[in-house]
Amino acid sequence: MRLAGFAGASSGGKLRTIQSLFGEMEMTRGIKLTLAAALAMLLAACAEPPYQNVDNVGLEQAIDRGVPLIDIRRPDEWRGTGVVEGSKLLTFVDGGGRVTPGFLETLTQHFPKDQPVALICRTGNRTDALARHMMEQLGYAQVINVRDGITRWIADGFPVARVR
Repeated sequence: MRLAGFAGASSGGKLRTIQSLFGEMEMTRGIKLTLAAALAMLLAACAEPPYQNVDNVGLEQAIDRGVPLIDIRRPDEWRGTGVVEGSKLLTFVDGGGRVTPGFLETLTQHFPKDQPVALICRTGNRTDALARHMMEQLGYAQVINVRDGITRWIADGFPVARVR
């Protein structure tokens, strides 16, 4: 079965189809679905996120506008590095990656969905996932993700407040 229109890797200046990459094997429905899912994930990864990514200067500007900053790391992380002054401390996931019980309820009770909110973690990975969830599933209007987290904040020489 041919999958016309799907381009694969280049070989000797020629564009090859997925079929030529896999030979003449019969493509089962499962393989087709797997390839379609992989293509969809690849395209989604290339799309602009529904939230705003900012660097440290963008975070400072948001804070100056009164946007609350939520540090979603764990208490041991806050104590280890300190936090951005004025951050709201609310742990998103535990050390095993499980969402902290009551997290979403506390988040939605204290931070209105129609108000902007900024998120920071260690490197921006947890906040990336949470920001997307807040926009797509929880209905937040504006979520700001600090792209490189507290790690970059500290590396760039910005001040931190100690947490006991």
